[in-house]
Amino acid sequence: MKKFKTFGMTLGVSSALLLAACGDDTNGSGSENGDNNNLSEQVDYTIVGVEPGAGLTGLSQNVLDEYENLEGWTLQESSTAGMLGTLEQAIRNEEPVIVTGWTPHWKFSAYDLKILEDPKGVLGGAENIQTLARKGLEEDLPDVYTVMDRFYWEPEDMEQVMYDAQDSGDFDAAAALWIENNEEKVSEWTKDIAQADGEKVKIISTPWDSEFASSSVVKLVLEGLGYEVEVTPVDPAIMFQAIATGEGDVTVAPWLPSTHNAFYEKHKDDIVDLGENLEGTQNGFVVPSYVDIDSIEDLEPKE
Repeated sequence: MKKFKTFGMTLGVSSALLLAACGDDTNGSGSENGDNNNLSEQVDYTIVGVEPGAGLTGLSQNVLDEYENLEGWTLQESSTAGMLGTLEQAIRNEEPVIVTGWTPHWKFSAYDLKILEDPKGVLGGAENIQTLARKGLEEDLPDVYTVMDRFYWEPEDMEQVMYDAQDSGDFDAAAALWIENNEEKVSEWTKDIAQADGEKVKIISTPWDSEFASSSVVKLVLEGLGYEVEVTPVDPAIMFQAIATGEGDVTVAPWLPSTHNAFYEKHKDDIVDLGENLEGTQNGFVVPSYVDIDSIEDLEPKE
């Protein structure tokens, strides 16, 4: 199976900003809202987003530019933790809220949510998560290259690791449990791979739960083969830069062909593309199921 791979390192991870839920100055709940204009007012014409450097943030801003009915709307940049805090608070109070989101993610297992239809396809539709490697990895660490080229799993696998890590925040423990329960799949990745002698491997990732899950699984698999593995979560732009310059060895975090396409196009001549490691991801504007809209086009412009 053909695969893709690219990485980048950031100088740091955005601080979590816990935000107040939108619409606190209204008395009606989302479950009672049948008026789209009233809904738009209740959320203060605001989409709650994630980190400024995330590919989804750029795509979400494009949505506000492309849809005429979103004139006057604001994308409130936050962090993944901030977005989740806002979503949880709104659901607890049964209030309307619109956040940027993606699948796979544990929040779809924890809450009853839906992704709004995107008729113009600005958010890119279904995507894949790719594996990208630095040039020279195949020659320097051929067994690592082989394992990474074989690495492939399903959205439900990633969601299981994310879900199991929520209470403790320990993604390595959740990854270890998943590996224990999926020995047959892991053995496909590691078949005929020799034990290493402590060679170092640098995995570059992004600070999102989905990528903490995949990077933790890959890390533990390689450590089980005798490698010393370091995982560095960074901004997507830095992730791609790190792989292109050889500062990192591999990444399993890029979302293509839409979310991280600009970074991929910039660095594609300096990276080795191993192909998809997971298929069927999706970005979107996410609302609780009790919010009575189904499409981005159901929202109203700010007067």
